[in-house]
Amino acid sequence: MTAGPGGALLVVGDVVTDIVARHRGPLAAGTDTAASIHRLPGGAGANVACWAAYGGCRDVRLLGRVGSDAADWHRRELTALGVRPHLVVDACAPTGTVICLVDAGASAERTFLADSGASLRLAPGDWSDALLDGAARLHLSGYLLFSEPSRALVPVALAAARARGVPVSLDPASAGFLTELGVDRFLDLVEGVDVLLPSRDEAGLLTGLPDPADAAAKLSRHVSLVIAKQGAEGALVARSGTVCARVPAVPASPQDSTGAGDAFTGAFLAALIAGAAPEEAAAAGCRAGARSVERVGARPPRAVG
Repeated sequence: MTAGPGGALLVVGDVVTDIVARHRGPLAAGTDTAASIHRLPGGAGANVACWAAYGGCRDVRLLGRVGSDAADWHRRELTALGVRPHLVVDACAPTGTVICLVDAGASAERTFLADSGASLRLAPGDWSDALLDGAARLHLSGYLLFSEPSRALVPVALAAARARGVPVSLDPASAGFLTELGVDRFLDLVEGVDVLLPSRDEAGLLTGLPDPADAAAKLSRHVSLVIAKQGAEGALVARSGTVCARVPAVPASPQDSTGAGDAFTGAFLAALIAGAAPEEAAAAGCRAGARSVERVGARPPRAVG
């Protein structure tokens, strides 16, 4: 199913606080390692929403759950980047926090330590069908699948979108959490999703195939359109069991790879809503991913003026 040009994007997913620590070389176990440390807004769902707004989508909505400790800050940060936040404030759990250890070397590779806090307490009771009013697309963060309350929200959102003819995309989010959830369970939970946006590692894990193209092709037998993100090697577009396009990456000088996949997804969805073909939208995603890795943090820059 393809949405016509225009309309809103509703993102449902995680809103967390990122503590980004950039260090050069290996961590010195048992002692100190010099690093530059930044407290930044993050969360895969929130990042996707921000990059979609940055990519030109004029109506981006985000449903997420945060603690009272940082609710106002996150609401301001989202609004400043053009996102309409629908944040449920949790009285019992703090805002999720992710420590991002980023190697400041050439690869800017990152390792996450995640305390998801309130974000994974998003539940069916937080949903309202009215969130889909005027929506062209619904995007679900894969992190929703990794806790019981938020996992229960997924079929509710899918059913509401299906009833309105709104196509749904999902990003698997984490190869580590996918391993714990299980491949078969994941594939059952995403039944009815129109677009899947896995990373290279996630696609390999979900199919058991080491070759990225083979993995993307196999996944496209389960989900009608698969956009397999390949990092510095661009992206693969697969439909009906066949890779139909290989989209090249955009050269970049990496500083921090945190959220690069979210940047790709947000720009990709904005382009689809504007009427682009999936291949063109994937190229927009590659451009956003390249811009993202050249910045510290997972969000796009604010508009000047």
